[in-house]
Amino acid sequence: MTYPPLPEALRVGVYDNHTHLEIEDGEDGLDWREQLDRASAVGVRGVVQVGTDVVTSRWSAATAATDPRMLAAVAVHPNETPELTSAGGIDDALAEIDRLAGLPRVRAVGETGLDFYRTGEAGRPAQIAAFEAHIAIAKEHGLALQIHDRDAHQEVVDTLQRVGAPDRTVFHCFSGDAALAQLATSHGWYLSFAGTVTFKKAERLQEALAVAPRSRILVETDAPYLAPVPVRGRPNAPYLVPHTLRAMAALLDTDPSMLAAQIASNTEAVYGSWDAEPPVPSAPPRRT
Repeated sequence: MTYPPLPEALRVGVYDNHTHLEIEDGEDGLDWREQLDRASAVGVRGVVQVGTDVVTSRWSAATAATDPRMLAAVAVHPNETPELTSAGGIDDALAEIDRLAGLPRVRAVGETGLDFYRTGEAGRPAQIAAFEAHIAIAKEHGLALQIHDRDAHQEVVDTLQRVGAPDRTVFHCFSGDAALAQLATSHGWYLSFAGTVTFKKAERLQEALAVAPRSRILVETDAPYLAPVPVRGRPNAPYLVPHTLRAMAALLDTDPSMLAAQIASNTEAVYGSWDAEPPVPSAPPRRT
């Protein structure tokens, strides 16, 4: 449970599309500053730090405001929404996510979506309602949407089609097959691949990568989870992105630097520049 050594640095830099640096994992937990320093040393130019509730969303927004290598995404994770709804706290939580979404270094709403792995039938309406509310917040603020989708592929797609997806929609830690990859990218949605794509038995995920247009793929860690081969089972971190990027390049039979350049361009198309202030929507409607 110690952090792995640094991999060989990338020649062309990329971004970690999804990470949780508020979590110091392992026996030698790393401060978020050390995480970013290590990432910079191996060619990871920046990260999207992702909230999963009000507390972590506030931390993500505030911390991103202090470091040019970090942007933030804010949301209430779908697994949190059934209990929060039954306790009567979902409206206040969504109001705070809406407020945070207006801050300069917040560039996405996420991670939101649907997760039916742990939630039974009774909790599904609350998840769907919260997902729709997060979609509305993203559209109101002109932000990207980062989707958490577990055992709910069809329901996620149905929701996006029913209410209308934001212009920049990302399936974080994409877990679907080639058919879902083709469907999602036909709508212009992005697929973000994590360390799971490097796993030996991930044939369906690797097939999805193969059919996805390269203009619609991103790379991420979901750190501290899902460390890639050859460090699977150890704490994950943004500085381990090169392992996943090189594995993706090998699967696609392309040069890692060429793929890194494409993914970096895709990531900036979704979130804008890490250096610039985000575009401000003109008089966005407010949630009531």
